[in-house]
Amino acid sequence: MLSIRDLHIRFLDDSHEAVRGIDLDIASGEIVGLVGESGSGKSVTAMTVAGLIERRRAAISGSVTLDGRELLTLPRGELRAIQGSEIGVVFQEPMTAFDPLMRIGPQVGEALALHSGLDAAARRARVMEALSEADLDARDIYEKYPHECSGGMLQRALIAAAVVTRPKLLIADEPTTALDVSVQGQILALLRRLNGELGTSMLFISHDLGVVRRLCDRVAVMRRGVIVERGTVEEIFRAPQHEYTRTLLDAVIEIKRRDA
Repeated sequence: MLSIRDLHIRFLDDSHEAVRGIDLDIASGEIVGLVGESGSGKSVTAMTVAGLIERRRAAISGSVTLDGRELLTLPRGELRAIQGSEIGVVFQEPMTAFDPLMRIGPQVGEALALHSGLDAAARRARVMEALSEADLDARDIYEKYPHECSGGMLQRALIAAAVVTRPKLLIADEPTTALDVSVQGQILALLRRLNGELGTSMLFISHDLGVVRRLCDRVAVMRRGVIVERGTVEEIFRAPQHEYTRTLLDAVIEIKRRDA
């Protein structure tokens, strides 16, 4: 469904490549975790797939295809249409993702207004459905402003906004980092359930292998712009091959030991 081949990304104000020739595939309905520390290139990769890196800011080469369509060379107008309907993005900080002066409901429905052709009543009904799917009281939160919602509520609303058009691919960039542990677990369960119900493929970005283990089918471990190891979650946790992967796993074990 998504295929990345020999992807190179270098920002024009930096002499070093942020991403250096990576390959990555995501099958239909699959959740793939892209893991690495800050600066490893994982978020840059995700934002390039989503078409959110300004082309005038970076030199990008290689291939990124969605259902066989090359995204890197797609005209801007065609790319925007795909961004609004076939690729959804969930960001790390929901408080900054929403306009504080607009109610939640209309913001969740923005992609529908731009790309669906539905009338106002049908858009509202679809938004209410998406909010309910995200385990929210749809009638209540539709009329709320962002400052009236908790972080967990906003993250769920952001997920609703990302899936309201029923995208083929959902990109989740550290969606649980800013949340406490209990809410984090609820968001991971929600993503897994939506994956099962909607069949949406996911690229899940994280620095935490422990979180990835709870959600993903396969994992790619990224360091300094390259993928150093990949495999199923079971393979990575049972027998990691690369020293960097073992370091990340040791960090998970140490955190669990401290919290015990």
